Formats: sequence, C-alpha cells, structure tokens
Amino acid sequence: MTARSTRRTTAAQSRIAAVGAIAVAGALLLTGCGDQTKDKDNGGSATKESSTAPLADKLPQAVRDKGVVKVGSDIAYAPVEFKDEAGKTVGIDPDLADALGKQLGVKFEFENGTFDTLLTGLRSKRYDLAMSAMTDTKDRQDGVDSETGKKVGEGVDFIDYFTAGVSIYTKQGDDQGIKTWEDLCGKKLVVQRNTVSHDLAKAQAKECPSGKKLSIEAFDNDQQAQTRLRSGGADAGSSDFPVAAYAAKTSGGGKDFEVVGEQVEAAPYGIAVAKSNTELRDALQAALEAIIKNGEYDKIIAKWGVEAGAVKEAAVNGGK
Repeated sequence: MTARSTRRTTAAQSRIAAVGAIAVAGALLLTGCGDQTKDKDNGGSATKESSTAPLADKLPQAVRDKGVVKVGSDIAYAPVEFKDEAGKTVGIDPDLADALGKQLGVKFEFENGTFDTLLTGLRSKRYDLAMSAMTDTKDRQDGVDSETGKKVGEGVDFIDYFTAGVSIYTKQGDDQGIKTWEDLCGKKLVVQRNTVSHDLAKAQAKECPSGKKLSIEAFDNDQQAQTRLRSGGADAGSSDFPVAAYAAKTSGGGKDFEVVGEQVEAAPYGIAVAKSNTELRDALQAALEAIIKNGEYDKIIAKWGVEAGAVKEAAVNGGK
C-alpha cells in the first residue's frame, strides 16, 4: 500500500472498549507462533458432502473435486489467525473460513507462510487464496509495488470481509509522550515487514525533521516485533488495531503493552484471489454474503470482540 499523505483517524476508544472481550474469548492465549516454516493446518471443517452445501455449485469444478481450498496465511497475527496451546490454527479468519466452507461444501486448509510471500504463493498457484488480515489496496489489486510504483506481477481481486485501522503501541507505562505518528520522530519503531504499518512508518520517516530520525526495524512477523519492544529494543510498535489491542490485553497478563493515540488508515481486509479465478472469487463473495445474512458472521465477529470492524456486505475490490 502506498501510504496516504492525509491519514484518516477513527474513534479508537470505542473500539478499545469493544475489543475487551478478546481477552476472555475461549482458549485465546498469545503464543510465540512466529515459526514461518511450511506448516499446514486445517482452519476448520466443512460439510462432508458438498452436494448438501447450499452454494457448492458456485465453486470451480476442480475445487469441488478436491474438496479443499488451500489458504496462504501468516499464522502469527492474533487474534486474526494464530496457534493455540494445542497447535491448532484459531482466530477470526479460521472461524470465518469454517463458516464459508459450510456454505460451499469444502474444507479451508491453512498453510503458514511469511506475510510478504503470500501473494507470490498465490500467483504460483501454491494457494487457492490468501487470507491473512491483508489490507485490500489498489496497488495489490493492480500488482504494483507500493514503494517503487512498478508493476511486479499480476494483481489480485479481494473479497472484503472486515475493516481495521492501524495503531501504535508502547511498553505499558512508558509511552514517552507518543500519541501520533509525528511523535515517532527521533524514536525507534518495530513493525512487521511489508504491512501497512511498515508503509506508514517509511512515509513518516521522510517527513521527520533533521536531527530527529525515525528508526524502523522490520520483522518477518508481528510476534518478533513485539518481542523486540518487550525487551527494550525499541520505543514503540505498530500493527493493525485488533492485533495491537489483543497484545495489550494478553501479553504478560496485560502488563506488557498499551495502545496509544487513535487508529489511522481505516481500510478493508480482503480475501485475495487470482484475477483469473473469477469463479472462485464469485463463490466466496456469495458465501460471505450468505453468512452475513444468516447471522453467522456477526456471531464470529462478536466472539472475538471486534464488532466495530464488521462489514454489512461482501464488497469486491473496495480498497483504495
């Protein structure tokens, strides 16, 4: 994503209150799940017979025959997707995938990978789709590198399923006066590589005055960034609001971090599908619409305490 010069703030306080339920959602322990080796895990189950699923006939025949949809995901991003103590993939995305699978009569099988390789894996057909708190942006739709502005590959289509902004967090009780992105000038920030937070940090670094450099350290996953901040190796971190809020509620029993300031850059998360795979895209959109209408979507979003990010319809390529 090319960071926008004008950032839109949102009412973070209401979302912070809403996300409180995350801390007590069943079996939600923040674990060190930063291992980015190839790791397959079923994110949920679907109906055994695709013929009994209401939207099975919308899927490409090849997918129906396999009975499995391969999902590329960075499974280290609680509460969106992460591993519980038993090693099972859990979170918002796996729960939604399970509900979509019941509509389509297939299983969604999550495969772990670093975030910045997911679209490459999608293009190479290693995955059928990517579902990993991925922001739907025009650059990703067009296959453009957000930093260079150059075409790097075929773009993707997104089915938008959630809305989230970006937050800054610090060690609890040590915010150093940081409330806005401008306050990061002269500080060290940790982020996950190739995320919207990373883009915003690079844009802010260019705006910092002489003598107040913003130092940025980027990691393969958000868990590594949190570990760096927790150990005192940085002044602040940044990630999507649900992730920052979850870390603040759970890490160290809620004593490690605090979210500071307001969210910026509210934008949709999207399920990424190859542009050539329009039949799968349309099937996913229909399934998402179905679970929104039957109430299953709202139940899942409420379970994870992030109702403020719920969508009312399954838009395609709604990101800007």
